[in-house]
Amino acid sequence: MKNGKIGVTTENIFPVIKKFLYSDHEIFLRELISNSVDATQKLKALASMGDVKGDLGDLTIRVSADKDAKTLTVTDRGIGMTADEVERYINQIAFSSAEEFMEKYKNQAIIGHFGLGFYSAFMVADKVEIFTRSYKEGAKTVHWSCEGSPEYEMEETTEQRDRGTTIVLHLSADTLEYGEDSKVEELLRKYCRFLPVPIAFGKVKEWKDGKYVDTNKDNIINNIAPLWTVKPTEITAEQYKEFYHELYPIGEEPLFSIHLNIDYPFHLTGILYFPKIRNNFEIQKNKIQLYSNQVYVTDQVEGIVPEYLTLLHGVIDSPDIPLNVSRSYLQSDSNVKKISNYITRKVADRLQELFTTMRADYEQKWDDLKIFIEYGIITDEKFAEKAESFMLWKTTEGKYFTAEEYKEVVKGNQTDKNGTVVFLYVDDPVEKNSFLESAKAKGYDVLVMDGQLDNHYVNWYESKHKDARFVRVDSDVIDKLIQKDETLKMSLSEAQQEIMRPVFESQMPKDEKIHYNISFEAMAADAAPVVITQNEFMRRMKEMAAISGGGMSQFYSQMPDNFTIAVNGNNPIVIDILADVEKSYGDKLKTITKKIDAAVAEERRFDEVVKGKKEEELTPEEKSTREELSRSSPCATSAIRVCAKLAERTSSSNRSSTWHCSPTDCSRAKT
Repeated sequence: MKNGKIGVTTENIFPVIKKFLYSDHEIFLRELISNSVDATQKLKALASMGDVKGDLGDLTIRVSADKDAKTLTVTDRGIGMTADEVERYINQIAFSSAEEFMEKYKNQAIIGHFGLGFYSAFMVADKVEIFTRSYKEGAKTVHWSCEGSPEYEMEETTEQRDRGTTIVLHLSADTLEYGEDSKVEELLRKYCRFLPVPIAFGKVKEWKDGKYVDTNKDNIINNIAPLWTVKPTEITAEQYKEFYHELYPIGEEPLFSIHLNIDYPFHLTGILYFPKIRNNFEIQKNKIQLYSNQVYVTDQVEGIVPEYLTLLHGVIDSPDIPLNVSRSYLQSDSNVKKISNYITRKVADRLQELFTTMRADYEQKWDDLKIFIEYGIITDEKFAEKAESFMLWKTTEGKYFTAEEYKEVVKGNQTDKNGTVVFLYVDDPVEKNSFLESAKAKGYDVLVMDGQLDNHYVNWYESKHKDARFVRVDSDVIDKLIQKDETLKMSLSEAQQEIMRPVFESQMPKDEKIHYNISFEAMAADAAPVVITQNEFMRRMKEMAAISGGGMSQFYSQMPDNFTIAVNGNNPIVIDILADVEKSYGDKLKTITKKIDAAVAEERRFDEVVKGKKEEELTPEEKSTREELSRSSPCATSAIRVCAKLAERTSSSNRSSTWHCSPTDCSRAKT
């Protein structure tokens, strides 16, 4: 019997281990199983070099839980340890036998990089026992035990036992859940489902005589040869789909996959899938699983892949990704950036390949791919450079174009008087059908932009292409969506417009969250009498802020929605309403109209005279005229107020028709 102290630098190491070694205590089982896999892989490596004689036999790692005894046991038939090796690898904390082995036997798949893994057992156990016997000829069984303090007991015994190591955890009172079969199996399937050595937990059960009973067949938890370890040339399309459903049993069919496989300048393998992304893409993040030599590490991969790639599903396996002692948080390292750049390039190349060689199929899948590619464009500059050649725009006719292709199609008819190409779009072709039809009647082509990130993408595109802009079809009247040199004349004078304004204002619904602005526009006489539009910039900012969240979201959410009631000053119905008002109030209205017209004419004449002059350049006569006009303004204002009262009374009492307007409907209804 040997008594001693574990080689640590502080007496308080075990409280530190118990509370702070790992962020998640359930990691302990992964660490113990990983050590068993290491021991088994070492044995196989030695056997392949002739250092181990004879048949290796069954190398299955066995896990068992005993609820009554409050123990959890892990047994392997790996390399085992001698008393000297236990002293070296167990009693000296943070000395990793895997590190030493890798130094001696390079190019072997050994997992361990830290010597603290074994001690994670003390996060859940009051006492830990080791029973081990080395593969070396004549080796004795070694028993080691420790009760969560620097004190341990170790002895060599004559007990005959098999090669390998058994670790027994005597569970703490507050961690007895790890003695439950269901909990242990859950952890094994989470952390060990793709380890390269078979792991057995109990027996396969069958239904017999009204209950489940054990069979003689081991319940193997893991798939020792996951698909990403197979050469891509040996995998069928069907196998890729089957593996996806192994990873995500209730997931929909993926769109397609990308097989990652690189050996230099770093090692990385894996399979990434493009899933069908639904409305809320936030809930679909963190579906990529990170492995190190088939050991599950985390599904929080933001440090490994760019933000937009977190929408992908699948697995990445790399021993070159540096991890801290918990293997759950990434350390900063140049390899991480290289891996991120490689994955970005690989994804972009795959999308370009699909677009170039299978465009019809690519277009068919576009509606599902779109949000992913837009997310990449607006968050990753390098991806954006590549993506412009395979980013598609969809028209209301169901046709697909790249940006350059579409620009060539529409620039002849949709270039405004300033030389800017205007891309018209609609977010809901059914709800905005009247606007859509007006645009088509003009010979314009219209895109469908109904995605969550379309506003962000549109902003990005406009920032990169100053000679183009996007305009939604309901953001203005049709003749002002793409402004040309030719303009229509307005039938209504400014005075008549001011008289008519309160007629329409009086019919607007009262809502603090919605603001209506009455605007008189020169449109074709046969166009709609009233069109409700919403300013492109403000609407786009509000919608972007709503998706982005944060302070701007709160700021914009408190602002009212602004709608413009665009009254067609050339429409016969509008002119009829004006005639109703003028007929009812005859001479009074004419007098007011003359005053308004005179005031407006005088202000315009004066504005032309002083146009471009600074304050110090004005003559005394001009300053005097300005003061007179300023004094006369209240008179004009008073006249307008009289008009408002007359118009309100007309619209509510003396007219034979009433206007009902809302953001989605504006019609003249007979009453």
